[in-house]
Amino acid sequence: MRRRTTQRRPDWQSKVEELGLVFGTPARAADGSQRPYWDEGVHYEFGLDEVLSLEADVELLHSMCLDAVDHVVTTERYRDFGIPEWVWPHIAESWKRHDPHLYGRFDLRYDGSGPARLLEYNADTPTSLLEAAVVQWHWLTEVHEGDDQWNSIHEKLVERWEEIGKQLGTNEVHFTWSGSDSTGEDNLTAAYLQETAAEAGLDTVGLAIEEIGWDSLLERFVDLEEAPMSSVVKIYPWEWMVDDDFGTHAVKTLPQTQWIEPLWKMLLSNKALLAILWEMHPGHPNLLPAYIGQPGLLTEYVRKPLLGREGNNISIVAPGWETETGGFYGEEGYVYQAFDPLPEFDGMRPALGAWVVGDSSAGLGIRETAGLITDDGAAFVPHRIPDGS
Repeated sequence: MRRRTTQRRPDWQSKVEELGLVFGTPARAADGSQRPYWDEGVHYEFGLDEVLSLEADVELLHSMCLDAVDHVVTTERYRDFGIPEWVWPHIAESWKRHDPHLYGRFDLRYDGSGPARLLEYNADTPTSLLEAAVVQWHWLTEVHEGDDQWNSIHEKLVERWEEIGKQLGTNEVHFTWSGSDSTGEDNLTAAYLQETAAEAGLDTVGLAIEEIGWDSLLERFVDLEEAPMSSVVKIYPWEWMVDDDFGTHAVKTLPQTQWIEPLWKMLLSNKALLAILWEMHPGHPNLLPAYIGQPGLLTEYVRKPLLGREGNNISIVAPGWETETGGFYGEEGYVYQAFDPLPEFDGMRPALGAWVVGDSSAGLGIRETAGLITDDGAAFVPHRIPDGS
């Protein structure tokens, strides 16, 4: 694993915009100056042996996570996740029905010299999808023709939609995003997923989640044409949905309207999962010690809110490393995870985002920042596997 500095394509900005990447807050360089969110001025090289090892780690972690869901459902450990009690039986039913899941992203610590360590699993509404699946692939084919990339995300999404369509017995899927997202990233993610479903032969409809109607007489969701909605993709977290009447309808009408990601993914997108995994697999090389509600025997740790996003409300407690971020999360509780700082390359710290589609590893996206916490100031940078590696 190496960090390389290269020249950006002269027309790089117009090319990534043509691919749909029209959002992105400027990121921060090591010296504090601004850099583009998509920054092809640097990239990471991996050996094929490293990628094969990472793929195996990701598929193992995903399998362990599914076992953890089964454990939580069987032992009814929902309270540790801060999930409202009325939702518990519906999560169990969703899991036992095998409600179909589409994709997720593991955030990993990896420096090329040892096993990848799980930092968290973004399993409900993962972002940076277009960058990983499409934009960096086009960069590779244009700038490093003949090299390879850990990236079969697009192809596997299409294949997975074919499977989901058969499982649901429907050919129509609605794709939604929240109009309150001012960045446009949620809209773009939903549009890209809609494109992959259409490529799989499904009929697709796009609309903002705020435009979904509720037919109180027939007790069902309807779209702008008053047509019933049987399958809905959402770029909106379950933990937000279950706090209002809309979410109550969504949960209680399952599986009449099937939501993707499914309700049981509330357990995988919650950082309490990290502690459950450590309980089930103590000492596992791909895990860091983690505990719910208190640090246990840890003297150096990262305190993370169970439902935190974008690096908000994180505290690092370690001599010489102390730092804390602001935000609005934490009321739901915290998990305490052993502190293992991201590796440093040329003053920057990369977090590896390893994608899973269905139950298979599918590709890699990298975000790097000068700080210890990967937040909205991180840049997305491409990667490649040199020919002959």
